[in-house]
Amino acid sequence: MTVPSDSSPIRVGVAGTGFIARRLFDSCRLMDDLQVSVALTRRALDSIKDVPSDVRLTQSTQELIDGSDVVVECSGDPIRAAEVVRDTLAAGLPVVTMDSEFHVTCGSHFVGKGYLSEANGDQPGVQAQLHDELVGMGFEPLVYGSMKGFLNPNPSLKDMLYWSERQGFRVQQTTSFTDGTKVQIEQAFVANAFGARIAKPGLLAVQTDSVEDATRALAEAALELGHPIADFTVVPGQAPGIFVIATIAKSQRPVLAALKMGDGPYYTFVRPYHLCALEIPNTIRRAMEGQPPLLHNSAAPTIGVAAVAKRSLHPGEHIDTGIGSFQVRGTAVRFRDEPNHLPIGLLYDATVTRPVEPDQMLTLDDVDLPDSYARDITLDLIRDACG
Repeated sequence: MTVPSDSSPIRVGVAGTGFIARRLFDSCRLMDDLQVSVALTRRALDSIKDVPSDVRLTQSTQELIDGSDVVVECSGDPIRAAEVVRDTLAAGLPVVTMDSEFHVTCGSHFVGKGYLSEANGDQPGVQAQLHDELVGMGFEPLVYGSMKGFLNPNPSLKDMLYWSERQGFRVQQTTSFTDGTKVQIEQAFVANAFGARIAKPGLLAVQTDSVEDATRALAEAALELGHPIADFTVVPGQAPGIFVIATIAKSQRPVLAALKMGDGPYYTFVRPYHLCALEIPNTIRRAMEGQPPLLHNSAAPTIGVAAVAKRSLHPGEHIDTGIGSFQVRGTAVRFRDEPNHLPIGLLYDATVTRPVEPDQMLTLDDVDLPDSYARDITLDLIRDACG
């Protein structure tokens, strides 16, 4: 997309300076209509060496807002993101995110308070894009799915250090991908966004050697439940991607059979890749053109992601961060089933107050959480959901 020569590029402010942010900096430098103007960071400004010279670094949210036409929040930190989104929306700017952690923790609080949309590029946004395409053709989604090629609920620090260095992610991110926390967060987010359900706490996580067998099992589970579900598959060696399984009116099935899509009653649509920051610009343009948000956590979520102990936790033990730690992992739960669960997205700078056994779900009584705006609005959301 090229803007007329007398038009100024859209000023993109970025909250975050991690992997996604840096890739977005690179992408926007190749585009005539978008320019990253300012980036918000918590790190010491003189410690950041890999940011283009024309991107102004700041530790002030107000400077981020003042220098932007749209803000992209991609910190992966729900505590920090809640404050940035609050202030940006209050200033009347649109917010585009690549931050499932924020949405599934407290993003619902901001629905209706301004323009807020998750971006295309990560699994939830790509599922949303495919959802829109299929619904527009008359399909009815039955399963929203993510594909993983591996899952290890208790990875070792040695392995995570190796894969972190090899793939260019922080150890925390690599661990959250490996132990399943990230996919639990993403699929809880998708379920809330489209009014789907989860088949069971922790999801079905179908593990087979065949994508076809895995998707068939999920379709059968959704049909038995009588309601669309969000879930994921684990097929060794499978590249990360997404799929949507959908049904359609009987009158359309002969047409689909002629198009080599099978006889139904359900059909699997696969996108075997997602391109992360490379796809964010299209959602930025969507926001600036006034199109509806691609995806948010809904104003009335029913599913969250609880912290579950990976090992014994002891009173007085400090938990720096929950997502991607070696102390806890995340598992999707229904609010009504677990009204006192500890959302893993709130688990920052916390202290354990009671003994917790391995594989035990943490409750709000098991830790001392520091005060935060995110904590307050998240707990309000859960109370409202539980009636």
